[in-house]
Amino acid sequence: MTQRTGTPDRADSVDAATEVFVAHRNLLFTVAYEMLGSAADAEDVLQETWLRWATVDLASVRDQRAYLVRIVTRQALDRLRALGRRKESYVGPWLPEPLLTAPDVAEDAELADSMSMAMLLVLETLAPIERAVFVLREVFDLPYDEIADAVDKTPAAVRQLAYRARSHVAARRPRGAVSPAETRAALAAFQRAVETGDLQRLLDILAPDVVALSDGGGVRHALLRPIVGADKVARLLAAGWWTRGAKRSVEPVQINGGPALLVRVNGEIDGVVAVRVENGQVTGAYHVRNPEKLSRMAHETPVTR
Repeated sequence: MTQRTGTPDRADSVDAATEVFVAHRNLLFTVAYEMLGSAADAEDVLQETWLRWATVDLASVRDQRAYLVRIVTRQALDRLRALGRRKESYVGPWLPEPLLTAPDVAEDAELADSMSMAMLLVLETLAPIERAVFVLREVFDLPYDEIADAVDKTPAAVRQLAYRARSHVAARRPRGAVSPAETRAALAAFQRAVETGDLQRLLDILAPDVVALSDGGGVRHALLRPIVGADKVARLLAAGWWTRGAKRSVEPVQINGGPALLVRVNGEIDGVVAVRVENGQVTGAYHVRNPEKLSRMAHETPVTR
C-alpha cells in the first residue's frame, strides 16, 4: 500500500492515506465482520475500501473516521447481498466464521455480545439494510445522520429502520447478561463433560432447550439440521460423533469475545465449539468444522469499537 509511484506529492498523499487507514483498520474490520459474519469477506471489503480511500482528496474530508465507515458500510452491503445468494446453496447450517479474540474483548460486554455466535445468527435474520443500521447504531453508536450518509437513506428513514431492527433483535436475542465467573465455571464443566463423554455431566450442564448447530460446509461431516434438547445433544456429544476412532482433545479459548472449546483431532485443529451460557447452563453450542472458516484460530484477531 505504501509503494511510491508518480510525483512526490502523490506519494505523500498515499502515505497520509495509509496512515489514516491503518489507524482505523481494526474498527473498519469489526464493522465489516459484524455486517457479514465472515472474516474472509470482511478482509475483501477492507481491500476494496482501501482502493477507494486511496483516491480521496484528504483535504476535502472533514471527518476521516466517518468517511471510512461510510465506504466500508457501502462495500459490506454490496457483499452482504451477494452472500445471501451464496448461502442459499450452502450445505447444512451456515455459521459465522469464528475469530480467536483477546481477553480484553470480553471486558467490553456490548462488543462481545454483538460479536457472539448467537447474536450474529440473529443478525442473519435481518434484511441487509436493517443489519447495517443496527450494527452502526446499536454497536458503534453512530449518529443517525452519519448512518444515513453511509446507507444512502434519510435520517428519518434510518430511525424507522433502527426501530424495526431493534424490535426484531430484541425478540430473538439471548435473554440476559452472564458474569465472567459464571461463564468460566460453565465452560469448565462443559469441557470436562465433553472430554470424558460423561452423559450425566453433559445433562447437568446443558439447558433443557439447548440448541446445537454444526457447520461442515459440505467438506467435513456435520449435522445437517439443528438438534434441540439436552438429551439429544448430550448423547451426540458423549458419543463424539465427529471423531469416532480418532484421538480427540479440547482446550478452552475465547471466540468472538465469548467462551469456546478448540477441538483437535490427532493433534490437528478440527473445529471450534462456541457456547452460549445462560443461568449457569449451556443454551447454545455452535460447532464450526468447515476448514475454510478455521484460518483465524492460529492468531488473535484485533477487533474494536
